[in-house]
Amino acid sequence: MRAPGEAVPTPVERFGPLFEQVQLRRLFADGKTFVDAVPRRPAPDVMAAFADRPMGDDDDLRAFVDAHFVLPAPAMVHEAVRETDLRRYIRSLWAELIRPPHAATPDASLLAIAEPYVVPGGRFTELYYWDSYFTMLGLVRDGHEGVARAMLETFTQLIERYGHIPNGTRSYYLSRSQPPLYFMMLRLLPQVDPARQRRHLDAMLAEHRFWMRGERAVAMPDGALLNRFWDDRDTPREESYAEDVATAAAAAAAAPPAEVFRALRAGAESGWDFSSRWLADARALETIRTPQIVPVDLNALLYGLETTIAEQAAALCADAIAADFRALARARRRAVRRWLWSRAGWFGDFDLEHARLSGQPTAATLAPLFTGMATAGEAAAIARTVGDCLLGAGGLRTTLIDTGEQWDWPNGWAPLQWIAFQGLRRYGHAALADTIATRWIATVDAEFRHSGAIHEKYDVERGGRGQGGEYVPQVGFGWTNGVTAAFIDLVGAGDRDRAGEAGC
Repeated sequence: MRAPGEAVPTPVERFGPLFEQVQLRRLFADGKTFVDAVPRRPAPDVMAAFADRPMGDDDDLRAFVDAHFVLPAPAMVHEAVRETDLRRYIRSLWAELIRPPHAATPDASLLAIAEPYVVPGGRFTELYYWDSYFTMLGLVRDGHEGVARAMLETFTQLIERYGHIPNGTRSYYLSRSQPPLYFMMLRLLPQVDPARQRRHLDAMLAEHRFWMRGERAVAMPDGALLNRFWDDRDTPREESYAEDVATAAAAAAAAPPAEVFRALRAGAESGWDFSSRWLADARALETIRTPQIVPVDLNALLYGLETTIAEQAAALCADAIAADFRALARARRRAVRRWLWSRAGWFGDFDLEHARLSGQPTAATLAPLFTGMATAGEAAAIARTVGDCLLGAGGLRTTLIDTGEQWDWPNGWAPLQWIAFQGLRRYGHAALADTIATRWIATVDAEFRHSGAIHEKYDVERGGRGQGGEYVPQVGFGWTNGVTAAFIDLVGAGDRDRAGEAGC
């Protein structure tokens, strides 16, 4: 099934049997390499040549690919050879991560973009949705507000073109989105022109419709509507094709392949790809069941979207829209507090299949504070949970379970640090927020001094870059740059204080 508005064939649709051979033979160490390659000739000509040429071993296949495709180059940044100042180094990276506008290349996966934008770095050479909000935090501080506004314009155009913001600007990402942070970009980059405000309101309304139609909206036991992550396709992710086929094979006795593929895709939409949050067995990816989980962070962000729509509509005298979305936000808040609050003192995820709350606190519990959904009492309880359980030596822990997946202990991630920081400050817990920020800065700075690089994730227990996941850890790195720059500017470099110990 295609995503609404999609009209761009994906690599598997263009190159069918060639695509499957390349991916299933694992011709490249990273499955993203081939899906990002640019064909040297029209796809029908490539496939005609493929049909006429018998493929023997992998060397024959690689020779064919090299003859007919231009392989992608990673988004490289310079290492800090003599630079020792982390903040100054971050400022020097933006120019290397900014990309110019470009048209779509025929039969390639990259979507057209009419404005400059910033890529995360490494294997991630396109524009990503939720990454970009955190990247913008640094851009606006370092004299690149124009690029940040250009990225906001691109996201507006993507909603107008496809009905939602895709995971990233590749054809194979069009069937899913990512955590909805467009409304936060609008808050970061306010617009005073009424015509543009109305255009942004229309874009937010379209994004809300995307999340509320079809299978992304689910009824709770009392009939209240909340949301889950989903994907409109139930096939292997094209950028991780061989990995998904292998995962589905491992799950064959317990779940049909289509169910596993959709769960993997939904996990990718969550941004937490992958985490024990989505697994029946925390240490077995083949037990992934993302669509059975109602996640607190998604619903907190949708509450933020609904309240922002109401505010923007009221400012534009669209009173009926404002009233409708105030009511939707109130209903969502009631449902989240009823179904996703644990008396242990944290917000969690609801398991639809077993009609129960998840059993572990995770960094996602801070999202209701980030969007103002929590009460003061709930915020105080969450602050205690963070201090007792989730505060690591080097920043905020993602989860408390060591699974080998990258969105689990011991890894920490820049976006989660920022959401926690802003949420705790919003409710008056500034000291704890600042502790998270200063520990994070110390972690990033220590590894920077060791390796001369900035990484996508970090080990917040022992220090150093984070590990785990489907691909080699990447450097660059957009959202780490943005969040760390904002932290340094807001709280200073600070000193690394006493390490946190898990109490849960």
